[in-house]
Amino acid sequence: MNISTRSEVVIPLGEKNIPVTFVSFSGLSEEKEHIALVFGSPESQSSPLVRVHSECLTGDVFGSKRCDCGEQLAEAQERLAAEGGVLLYLRQEGRGIGLYNKLDAYQLQDKGIDTYTANEMLGFDHDLRDFTPAVEMLKALNITSIQLLSNNPDKVDQLRNAGINVVKRVSTGVYRNRHNQSYLQAKVDQQNHRIKMEDDS
Repeated sequence: MNISTRSEVVIPLGEKNIPVTFVSFSGLSEEKEHIALVFGSPESQSSPLVRVHSECLTGDVFGSKRCDCGEQLAEAQERLAAEGGVLLYLRQEGRGIGLYNKLDAYQLQDKGIDTYTANEMLGFDHDLRDFTPAVEMLKALNITSIQLLSNNPDKVDQLRNAGINVVKRVSTGVYRNRHNQSYLQAKVDQQNHRIKMEDDS
């Protein structure tokens, strides 16, 4: 099936009522309701800023401090509102294992197990996310060259291997607190995330 945009609806966001176009899609390889938020006119930029953000109910919605997802999402929206670009919101809760399994993994983490090993102890790969839908969404939006807002080198590799020209990786801020210190350190130690752990900002 050909991948195409399905609906485009402008929704005002935040206290400033920033107009953002929410785009749904038809024909994605995953039968999940992934969504694109388009800020400004990224199609007019040679390499617009793009954030590929995996869903995190606990962080994005409820402000959990066990991760940095909510802060990264807020930063992305702020930067995209100022610069224009696209936020791809992928329904890949818990690095692809789902919400209930993520909570099971949290229980293991409370016993001193790191975030990646906890997933493996539950019978999953340490990260099940496949960023193919992000590539499909970008191509449906006629965007093939981007600046990627991410600390995750695997996102860069997956997008480039699928034909997206990532001309630059833009680091996000460091959102460290006493609840997510070990979570962030595991990202650095095991997956080479570009996070400056000595930065308290």
